[in-house]
Amino acid sequence: MTDIAKIRNFSIVAHIDHGKSTLADRLIQFCGGLSEREMSEQVLDNMDIERERGITIKAQTVRLSYTAKSGEDYVLNLMDTPGHVDFGYEVSRSLSACEGSLLVVDASQGVEAQTLANVYQALDADHEMVTVLNKIDLPAAEPDRVKAQIEDVIGLPADNALAVSAKTGLGIEDVLEAVVKELPAPMGAVASPLQALLVDSWYDAYLGVMTLIRVRDGIIKKGMKIRMMASGAVHTVERVGIFGPKPVAVDQLGPGEIGFINAGVKTVSDAKVGDTITDDRRPCAEPLEGFKPSVPVVFCGLFPIDAADFSGLREALEKLSLNDSSFSFEAETSAALGFGFRCGFLGLLHMEVIRERLSREFNLELISTAPSVVYQLTMTDGNKMDLHNPADMPEVTRIQSIEEPWIKATIMTPDEYLGQVLSLCVERRGEQIDLTYAGSRAMVIYRLPLNEVVFDFYDRLKSVTRGYASFDYQMDSYISGDLVKVSILVNGDPVDALAMIVHREQSEYRGRAICARLKDLIPRQMFKVALQAAIGGKVIARETISALRKDVTAKCYGGDVSRKRKLLEKQKEGKKRMRQFGRVDIPQNAFLEALKMGDN
Repeated sequence: MTDIAKIRNFSIVAHIDHGKSTLADRLIQFCGGLSEREMSEQVLDNMDIERERGITIKAQTVRLSYTAKSGEDYVLNLMDTPGHVDFGYEVSRSLSACEGSLLVVDASQGVEAQTLANVYQALDADHEMVTVLNKIDLPAAEPDRVKAQIEDVIGLPADNALAVSAKTGLGIEDVLEAVVKELPAPMGAVASPLQALLVDSWYDAYLGVMTLIRVRDGIIKKGMKIRMMASGAVHTVERVGIFGPKPVAVDQLGPGEIGFINAGVKTVSDAKVGDTITDDRRPCAEPLEGFKPSVPVVFCGLFPIDAADFSGLREALEKLSLNDSSFSFEAETSAALGFGFRCGFLGLLHMEVIRERLSREFNLELISTAPSVVYQLTMTDGNKMDLHNPADMPEVTRIQSIEEPWIKATIMTPDEYLGQVLSLCVERRGEQIDLTYAGSRAMVIYRLPLNEVVFDFYDRLKSVTRGYASFDYQMDSYISGDLVKVSILVNGDPVDALAMIVHREQSEYRGRAICARLKDLIPRQMFKVALQAAIGGKVIARETISALRKDVTAKCYGGDVSRKRKLLEKQKEGKKRMRQFGRVDIPQNAFLEALKMGDN
């Protein structure tokens, strides 16, 4: 067992693309965690989807051995965390298992919105910080300007910030020396009863549920009976190990150490993230604080294309929720799409990633409905209710007021794009709170309605600023608004999967846009099809798909004109009857395409 004074637990926090995963690669390489042959780019991003998108989605842990210049041997537990706002819950969980953080800032781009958000999370967790200026080898690097920016915007002293290049390996030893000298060792006592925090869990096809833990007090070893304090479930530890970054079995884990255990956990509910693990025979007095439950902000329905896949979808969601506890799901039914689940996510990217993981890891073909947020309704009888799905909205006469969630958004942008950013926020019903400058970059703080942000705000922001702006937000409050439900009717039948709640001012534009979209997506039928957007009984937009026309007079060569007329009349009658009873099948891709409102 390692001496607790020689352990350092730290995470790497930074904005997206500032080089966290590459820095982790260099640290692993320097400490000899993997041989040259086993090294690959972003070695800790082990999901295909992470490699393709070039982002970190899951926080990953690795244990490294480092001999300092003083000759002492240290054990370093490093956690590489995501940078995107949608995976903030992953970051907060990782920070709770560590005592210190490396704050990585790009020496050319400087402090971004997500840098601020992640620093504040680390400071809330009482972390000691070591500032690292990365990409120092770039021609555009301006270390002095960025140091001044760190002091002005974040308020951390930056004179002794380390200048490194994670790509070339410059200054990596200085980072490791700073970790062992400046970051504190964990606290804990071997003699105390076992108290360990369940940081993460995931499903392995061969080993069942794997659990990542951080031991606070006591020892955990193979054969020991452990109890999950939240669920009360008792299990026997079958295997104890560490990630180096490959899994390596060890005899035991002591105070301050981070590792994984297998304990024959079969059900998802027994491995709740944030739970405290203790010894069944000698339990600790009270559980650890755990994590605040995440609050989903975007909801959408997920439905299997083949109804027989419903139970497979339930199983897949249970396994994924074990690995990503920040999304929630409950069963629902839809007239258009059959049985499925209403799922809550932390943002649109989070939703996209979960959908992609379901299709890749579990081979499921899914349809997702329009993303929506949670509205709070006050009824005329004084009752309050939460509305997750626009299709479930009660009669307008029973509703006294509808409140929508607003967020507080921080946007950092170069000065020349400030005008476009402000006009985009005003167009989305935003209210400006603050505008300050850090060098040539403007920092704007706006209050915005969340339902204006979930569709395509981020994409529009990136396009008006040519990718230079950064954006971060947190929930603010619920505010009453003039909101209406827009129903989409195809041939007179409402399609509940396309219903949406929008502000009255924008209802006509949104209705027109979705009808025009559907006109191109729904194949022509043998009869005319009307596509309408309506608020209650009032139609606000309409498009018509013209009928396919079969040439019924093709077989008439010459002859009497009345014969041709008779055939055309007969066709007309048939089309009329078809329009009355005909059903329009909407192809699956039409749902997905119709909802991408931003791509004009």
